[in-house]
This record gives sequence, C-alpha cells and structure tokens, in this order.
Amino acid sequence: MELSTSQGTLFAYTGARGHKDGQQAVVFIHGTGMDHTVWVLPSRYFARHAYNVMAPDLPAHGRSQGQPAPTIDAMADAVLEAMAAAGIESAALVGHSMGSLVALSAAARYPDHARSLALIGSTAPMGVHPDMLQYASDNDHGVIDMLTYWGYSKAAQLGGNENPGMWMTGGTLRLLERAADDIIHVDLDACQTYDQGLAHAESLNCPTLFILGERDIMTPVRSAQKLIAAVADARVCVLEGSGHSLMMERPNEVLDALISIV
Repeated sequence: MELSTSQGTLFAYTGARGHKDGQQAVVFIHGTGMDHTVWVLPSRYFARHAYNVMAPDLPAHGRSQGQPAPTIDAMADAVLEAMAAAGIESAALVGHSMGSLVALSAAARYPDHARSLALIGSTAPMGVHPDMLQYASDNDHGVIDMLTYWGYSKAAQLGGNENPGMWMTGGTLRLLERAADDIIHVDLDACQTYDQGLAHAESLNCPTLFILGERDIMTPVRSAQKLIAAVADARVCVLEGSGHSLMMERPNEVLDALISIV
C-alpha cells in the first residue's frame, strides 16, 4: 500500500490483505534503520484474524520516499498521517525500540487515535552509546555491527531460531545494510534527544503492554522501570533469555503477548 502524506509517499505492508470496513486496526512501527519486514509474522497473523494491518516504512526507510523525520515526534506525525491516508481512525499501536518511542509519542499526543499500546524493547530516556553515534555519523559499518551484536542474546548469536530457516544475526546485518546513508544516524540521534518519554507516559489513557527481553543489554529491563511506573494502566511481559531483537529471537512469544493487548 502506498500512502500520500506531507512527508512524501510512504509504503505500508498490510499483511497481504486489503483493508475492510468495520474491522479494528493494528499499526506496527519499526526500529532504527529497519523497515516493515520485521513485522511480517504478526502482520500476517492479525490480517488473517479480521484486523486491518498497517506496518509503514518510516520516511526515507525501506520503500518509503521523502526525507528522514529528524525527531520522534515527527516520526509519530508521519505515522498518524499514514493512518489517516489509509482510513484508519484508531488502532492498537505496536512499536519496537525506536518505534516504541514513536508509538508512545503518538498515543500520548493523539489519544483518540490509540486504542491500546504495545512497547517492545523500550525504555525512556533511550540513551545511545557515543561510539555508536560516531560510527553512524561517519556511515561506518561499525554501527551496523554494534546494533546487530548488541541486539541479540549470546544464545541467539549461535543460532537456534524458534522458526526454522531463519538466520537472525545475518538477516539483521543485511537489513541494516540496506539503509541509506545517514538514516541510522538520524534515527539514533532522534532516540538520544527524545526527552518527553516520561511525560508522555504519564499522560497515556489507553491499556499499555511492555514486552521486554530478559537478556536485553540495549534497553535492559531495569532501565524501563521508571517508564513502566509512569504508565497508569501498564502490564509487563518479560521474555526469558531474549535480547533486544525480540521479534526475531522470540517471534511466537511476542505474538502471543500481542494477542492479549491488540
């Protein structure tokens, strides 16, 4: 699906199903340097269970056009524009990592458009290691290596995906390598400078689910506690043994958790 917005034509994956009137919607928001392909499993599941699904590529990511949105709030605005263009008035917003901040910003600033919220691998503030920012600024492959290495638990780096035939670290490397120059730096800088997370969390008025990885070293469970405490209606699901890339390491458990909130 191609959607016309003020930030350019955005592509959105729909789970290979057209939207139908009267169905509730789920919107999936990807993380730094990524695109809609990280959401294929849950997108297809919900599309086949009577939901309208939209997994947009953020501006200048994946198959979307335009310039990269420089802030989390600007990314949230792009998602809301895409929802409007797709005829989605309200949705369950699901975001991973940077995408979780985008979902949080959208739900707080546009409460009438968020039925529920799922934040995967999330924390706020979301600090970024200085070396990672420097590599990203230089468009050095080192930032891709760091995002991939730090994004998985030690066990996942050895293989053993729940769904046979998937190479977790290799797939992430190739996906990040497809990002255009400067995209990863813009995304990381947006995460680093987003300082409204706790305030936005305090203003939420929709059910919120945190899905966190026990072995996540990028957004550790302990670092999410202030954010969780700021949400009035929050539930927490910690996936045993998982690192930051939860949709790849624990795809079935993430889906099970999402079913409970979407």
